Amino acid sequence: MPRPIRDVSADAGAPGSEGERLEQSLRPATFDDYVGQEKLVANVRVYAQAARARGEALDHVLLSGPPGLGKTSLAHILARELGVALHVTSGPALVKKGDLAGLLTALQPRDILFIDEIHRLSPAVEEALYPAMEDFRFDVVLGAGLGAETMEMRLERFTLVGATTRTGLLASPLRDRFPIQERLDFYQPEELREIAVRAAAKLGLPVEPAGADALARRARGTPRIAIRLLQRARDFAQVEGSGRLDRAVVEHTLQRLEVDGRGLDRMDRRILDCVIETFSGGPVGVEAVAAAVGEESGTIEDVYEPFLVREGFLARTPRGRVALPAAYEHLGKAPRAPGRGKDPQGGLF
Repeated sequence: MPRPIRDVSADAGAPGSEGERLEQSLRPATFDDYVGQEKLVANVRVYAQAARARGEALDHVLLSGPPGLGKTSLAHILARELGVALHVTSGPALVKKGDLAGLLTALQPRDILFIDEIHRLSPAVEEALYPAMEDFRFDVVLGAGLGAETMEMRLERFTLVGATTRTGLLASPLRDRFPIQERLDFYQPEELREIAVRAAAKLGLPVEPAGADALARRARGTPRIAIRLLQRARDFAQVEGSGRLDRAVVEHTLQRLEVDGRGLDRMDRRILDCVIETFSGGPVGVEAVAAAVGEESGTIEDVYEPFLVREGFLARTPRGRVALPAAYEHLGKAPRAPGRGKDPQGGLF
């Protein structure tokens, strides 16, 4: 039997909320339950089965891709398949070397340490992680100055699973220490439909095919968004609908959430409108867009832009972001000749 999951993030020890427990219950429990990413899942399943048959720790795994595509779920499944404990933390939670030392020394043989947002590790923690990944040791410096000595702590052989939405921000020495590197891609509507139907069954929510189809088409290719929309549709179905996930309930839910026919929400449209109206269609730097719409630039790059770029509304160019014809058409605006972007203070990019 696998050892339990241990959450070692900054809020560890606090009881999980009802929402967190519900989210855990909707996660796929095994590779067979995991929908989509077929080639990736097939490969990782082989790696896990081989490692378990040899009685060895799985090689370190780097999972990359936009938020909400299932990186955390894969880490949970790997722990169950290998029959080991999963220790969960995130890059921002590891502030100093001592935080990392406490985690590493608590690991049992073959355990998995899952670090979400691994690209946000501090330089000191990242450097301390290198010998742990390669040689399974942790170096502790005793004293200071000329009299300082280094004590070597031996670690159990473990597996580091790192998740990142921004592979380009990972230092090459860290990225190269992951023998297994896999990228998750956006999902197709039929895959999201299956995810929604399975989740609805776990929630005890009757589903009509047209309702599941309508939800899947507006979920931005992302399972996390599909589940979030499903949960809200369940609320509206219970209070203002028939109690079933039918097309009418889904359309009503999306209208209340301000999600349009292409899956764009209010912030998506604000970003496009900002690039078109405030910056004459671009090119414009992401920092200027972030300041204009009141959102962090990292959130725009990680959460909103991947979908807008994939759907052909926005382009990333060396000079900045540019609104494409589809954006003008979707917002009902007349296309204009590209101009030079300017920041909110009037400076040119």
